[in-house]
Amino acid sequence: MSFKRLLVTLGILFTAFHFSCNKQKAGHDDATDHDSYEWSYEGETSPEHWAELEKNSDCSGKRQSPVNIIDLNVVEKDGDTAHNTLFYSPKTILTRVRNNGHTIQFDFDRGDSICSRDVHYDLVQIHFHTPSEHQIDGMTFPMEMHFVCVHKEQNEEFPEYFVLAIFFKMGKENKFIEGFIDLIPKHENDTVSLVKEPVFIDDLVGPINPDREYYHYKGSLTTPPYTETVNWLILREIVEASPEQIRIINDLEGNNARHVQAKFQRKVE
Repeated sequence: MSFKRLLVTLGILFTAFHFSCNKQKAGHDDATDHDSYEWSYEGETSPEHWAELEKNSDCSGKRQSPVNIIDLNVVEKDGDTAHNTLFYSPKTILTRVRNNGHTIQFDFDRGDSICSRDVHYDLVQIHFHTPSEHQIDGMTFPMEMHFVCVHKEQNEEFPEYFVLAIFFKMGKENKFIEGFIDLIPKHENDTVSLVKEPVFIDDLVGPINPDREYYHYKGSLTTPPYTETVNWLILREIVEASPEQIRIINDLEGNNARHVQAKFQRKVE
């Protein structure tokens, strides 16, 4: 082989090697950009590894959720019932449902709100966990639903959240769930519009009145970034859904419950 041909060959090899390295580096950078989303409920990205995956989050904090609520230790506050009264428009509707790969999620249109303890929050979304994340006296329920809301007047960098949690047990068919059960996307990251067949919150919770009882404590989001600015309100009444309805949701999202976290010095009211 002549010296000239040798130089050409080496040049081709260098170009190929350089391209290959750059391609691998680009792939690594892409993965890094999405590190905060590389979490799941099983394997090497399961809840046991979330603190490692989300080093800059509140995952290892002392106000994490969910928790196991021991009813005997709940602090009762006389005359506090009125502050737990929730207000929302009975006409509030859900217009989109999506399968985001972690849960079945419903998005609210901007403008919908809910009021708790004289504070107004924007309704953001509703999602499900199967089985439940919170426990009562060590008992896990087949399903738990979260109303996720954000304080209207808070700085976006440090938002204050309000999450209403509702437990489900197996029983009669649930009218609210029946309204969307056949419309849930079967594939991850798919979204379905509910505009033609809106789902009304009132079908789920009905009139929320002062006679209903709740647990309340301060905690965190139960998924990344585990922000510890959440006011949790958990309905003590257990809502019913049919075994088939719960099974369908579980089949679509899998077991997506974070393990209960230590309460440290926190009190549940």
